[in-house]
Amino acid sequence: MKQVYDFLKDARTFYLATIDGDQARVRPFGAINIFEDKLYIQTGKVKACSKQMAANPKVEICAMNGQGQWIRIAATVVNDDRLEAKESMLEANPGLKRMYAADDDNTQVLYLKDATATISSFTSDPVVIKF
Repeated sequence: MKQVYDFLKDARTFYLATIDGDQARVRPFGAINIFEDKLYIQTGKVKACSKQMAANPKVEICAMNGQGQWIRIAATVVNDDRLEAKESMLEANPGLKRMYAADDDNTQVLYLKDATATISSFTSDPVVIKF
């Protein structure tokens, strides 16, 4: 999982895909954190992606780094409403503190469960990481 975290941090921006009824929706994300040996993402509860993940928690994440590699992660997201999980995310991503607070009614952190990450390139065999 640390290799997946490092890849996403290096890429800086990753793209989260959700399902909205019968339509895929993709948007850029940047906040990632490891807390209690789980990989977390963050959003706002008022956002459409939060509602989409509540209706269908299966997501995919995709990112590309500067070395010509890309990662695809298929996972199920699990909401974690604990204050300490939110605090950890905000400490790891201090830029979020301009918009979110751990104790507000909007901050949402979710961890990836049953995840399969595949790191690919045109020059080497894929690397598959399950966590």
